[in-house]
Parts: sequence; structure tokens; C-alpha cells
Amino acid sequence: MRATSRRGTAIVAALAAVALLVTGTIAVTEKPAYAVDYPSWNDVLEARRDVARAQQKIKEIRAAIEAITAEVERTQAIAQEKGDIYYEAQLAFDEAAYTAEQLQAQADEAQARADASKLRAGQFVAELARSGGGDLSASLLTNPGQADELLSRLGFASKITEQAEGIYAAALQDQNAAQSFTEQANVAKGIREELRATAEAAYQEAQAAAQEAQTALIAQQENQARLEAQLAVLVENRDATEKDYQAGVRAQYGAGSNVDAGQIVNGWVVPASGYISSPYGTRVHPLYGYVSFHSGTDIAASCGRPIYAASSGTITYAGWNGGYGNFVRIDHGNGLTSSYGHIQPGGILVQQGQEVVVGQQIAKIGTTGTSTGCHLHVEIRTNGNPQDPVPFLRSKGLTIG
Repeated sequence: MRATSRRGTAIVAALAAVALLVTGTIAVTEKPAYAVDYPSWNDVLEARRDVARAQQKIKEIRAAIEAITAEVERTQAIAQEKGDIYYEAQLAFDEAAYTAEQLQAQADEAQARADASKLRAGQFVAELARSGGGDLSASLLTNPGQADELLSRLGFASKITEQAEGIYAAALQDQNAAQSFTEQANVAKGIREELRATAEAAYQEAQAAAQEAQTALIAQQENQARLEAQLAVLVENRDATEKDYQAGVRAQYGAGSNVDAGQIVNGWVVPASGYISSPYGTRVHPLYGYVSFHSGTDIAASCGRPIYAASSGTITYAGWNGGYGNFVRIDHGNGLTSSYGHIQPGGILVQQGQEVVVGQQIAKIGTTGTSTGCHLHVEIRTNGNPQDPVPFLRSKGLTIG
């Protein structure tokens, strides 16, 4: 009992140190003002009529391409830094939540033992009172016919008296153990709430950084192909139109496929096809070799395979998230979220704030972040607390794998 208590105290102390460490790592990065001026097609076509102006416009377009590329790299670097911080903060919270849950379970179990011990001690005290009540010597003289029964009661009372002290000591020890576990659980819950706040702050910073990176990436996707087409017009001195450019863009970026409606059950769908390669709960980490808490379920599948929205909702995160790699989170309302990790580079097909429907393809399976192979890490959380996706989806009538 004492060894377990010391181990629980050590866990709580370690979590407190993690809380300070994670809290100290969150830093604010200044976001410089930035803008790119893009030439229009009329600018380019007009410049073709003048060699000198064409050369100048070529320089401007190349500078714009370099600028937009640098902006994407800058924002993605910040997003990765913030995503790493958020990932570590989330891991610390998950470990703290799991420890608090285990300590509370131990406290409840110890309290049940203490209650049983106190009841047993009370029964002994009551029996002792009944056995020792009255003047047994006088009873022996006045009721000689009941001598055997009275002497038997006297002997039983003596045995109870001998055991009472040990029973009381055991009850006291059980109550002290219950109190110790309760105190440890309360401390762990306090640390859990501190880490929840830390993870939330890290999430807000990572979300903002991911949004900035996504905005820069969209700007690059929308403008770079056009800039390259404009550059080709000037460098090669050939005819080209914006209509040609738009046709090329449509050919390059096609719409993603959706799951069949028959696969949707009660407003939910299995987010990817494959088998479970690592379940929810404690496990030996496949890369680092230590025992850790796995807050989701891994579904093994080939890289590039589609990832579908498990249910309808709003995208609240789309970007880099530390060991999760490229990561998407959907808010389904009422504190319920689903998350998808290890998405392949360029495989995020949605952006923050976007409304998605159940079964819509939101990403492609990859192996980014802390990963040993192509798979989807899927999480279900209620008010930020992780739960096992397998029984959750089973409750909706769905089976993974």
C-alpha cells in the first residue's frame, strides 16, 4: 500500500514538472506584415509589345514567385514549430488525464475497502457490547441453569476483545490509504486542468499558425501557376490566354471522391479502409520503446488512400501538429471532435473554418510526423478527453477494419 502511494506521488510530481516544462515552451512569434503584388494578364500582354518592359516584367514575376514561395516556407516553418509545441502539450494532458483517472479508481477502490473495514469493526464492537453487557457473575448465581450459555458468551466476548484492536487498526489503515489516494487523485486532477489550459493555449497558437500557413499555401496555389504561365508568355514570346491557364488548373486539381451513402450509418462513417495496427490505450511506443498512452486508433492503409470525415462538422485545425504530422480536426458540436493524423504531404484537402459533411474526403493517408509507415491515426474526444474510437464507432453501428 505504501509503495503504491509513493509511486502515485512520484507520478503526480513528474506531471507537475511536465506542466512547467510545456508551459515554458510556448512562445509568441511576431508575424511580419506581408503582401505580394501580382501582375494581371493585361499587364503581361501589354508588356509583350515592348521588349524593355517585357524584361522588367519578367523580373517582377520572378520576384513575385520567389516571394510567394518564401512566404509559404516561412508560414509553414512557424506552423510546424507551433504544431510541435501543441503536440507535446496535448500528450502531457493525455498522460495527466489518464493518471488522474487511474488514481481516482484506486481511491474509490480503497474507500470501498475502508467502508467495509469500518462496518466490520462496528459489528465487532456491537457484538462485544452485547457479549459483555450486565454482571455475568450475578447471572451465574441467579440463573445456574444458564451457566453454560453465559460462560460461552463470556469466552466469545474475550475472543472479540482480543481481535478488536487489530480490526480497528486495519480499518484505520484502510481509511488512511483511501485518504492518501484521494489526495493524490485531487492533485493529479489539478495538474490535469493546468495542462488542459496549457494545451488549449498551445492549440490556439498552432491553429493561428496553421491558418496563416494555409492562407499562404492557397495564395501560392492560386497565383503561382498563373505567374508561371505569364512568365512563359514573356520568355517564349508565345500567345497564351487566361482561359488556357484556368483549363490547366482544373486539370491539375480535381475533386476528391466520396464514400457511398450506404456506408454511412446514423450520421457516421469509418474514416478509412484498413486494419487496426495499433489500438487505443497504453502501449510500447513503436519508435522509442517506452510505455506510453496512445490516445487514438491506428488504421493501416496505403499512402494516398482517402480519409473521410467521420461525421459532419466544422474544420477547426488543418496543418502540422508535431508527432501527429499533418493533422485535421473536426468539431461535431457538443464538445465532440474527431481528429486525423499522419496525413501525407500536400494531402490536406480542407481548411480551417470549412464545413464538411459525413463521408466527404478531407485528406489522404500518409506517414508524416512520428510514424513507422502509412496509416491513419484517428481520435475521438469529448470535451478534450480522449476515448476509444472502436467502441465509440461501434455504438454508431460501425466497425473499423
